[in-house]
Amino acid sequence: MGERIPEMGTNIHPQAIVDPNAELGENVSIEAFSIVGSKARVGDGCHIHHHATVEGRVVLGKNNTVYPYALIGGLTHDLKYQGGEPGLLIGSENVFREYVTAHVATNPDDETVIGSGNVFLAYSHVAHDCIVGDNLVMSSHSALGGHVRVDDSVNIGWGSGIHQFCRLGRHCMVSACSKLVQDVAPFMLADGSPAEVRSINKVGMERAGFSSEDVETARGVFKVIYKSNFNRSQAIDYLRNEFSKGNKAVSEEIIEFAQSSERGLA
Repeated sequence: MGERIPEMGTNIHPQAIVDPNAELGENVSIEAFSIVGSKARVGDGCHIHHHATVEGRVVLGKNNTVYPYALIGGLTHDLKYQGGEPGLLIGSENVFREYVTAHVATNPDDETVIGSGNVFLAYSHVAHDCIVGDNLVMSSHSALGGHVRVDDSVNIGWGSGIHQFCRLGRHCMVSACSKLVQDVAPFMLADGSPAEVRSINKVGMERAGFSSEDVETARGVFKVIYKSNFNRSQAIDYLRNEFSKGNKAVSEEIIEFAQSSERGLA
């Protein structure tokens, strides 16, 4: 422990290993046999369970919970890593269950970013340079490849693999055991190997409080993009010029996502 004096209310088990250069907020709890490295900054109210590790240049916001055997801030798997101290920035109120791994970025000045209110279930993995929003539910044994971007309120099912550089739009879902190699637009549900968009994420939208009009708008856009004979550019032109169903904000969000997709739509 060196000469570092814990902040008010901080509880560090005597058998925990906490580097004296680590920065700890108030009311932090660090259980036995856990490790907190020298570059870690652990925010108020965080709970590091026994046998968990927080290492690397990691910033944890407030009230995060790291369960046993999770590794937060592990070194990138990217073989292009040339040294230095890339980072991992994490918001507040996240849950990292057993054996979760979340890696720092690859280049020294870059960060992997995880927002707030996310739940990462056992054995799930967030790779280098990912950008994850808020309120993600990531089921056990699922993985994000490098540079994946996940917008808010996404649901990733058990055992799913998301290819590097893919993007997941708001309130979309990737169902269990899927292999995703292209982007999933907002409010859509993708399934299969390789995954394809099969329908809208109706249940997810309803649980999030979207109106029936919003759901029907998403369904109408889905039919134009995924079920018509249009290619992507034709579908976007049709939606912009002739589609007038329901909530324009919902349809415009999907259109803008489709238009900006670099890997193409699943």
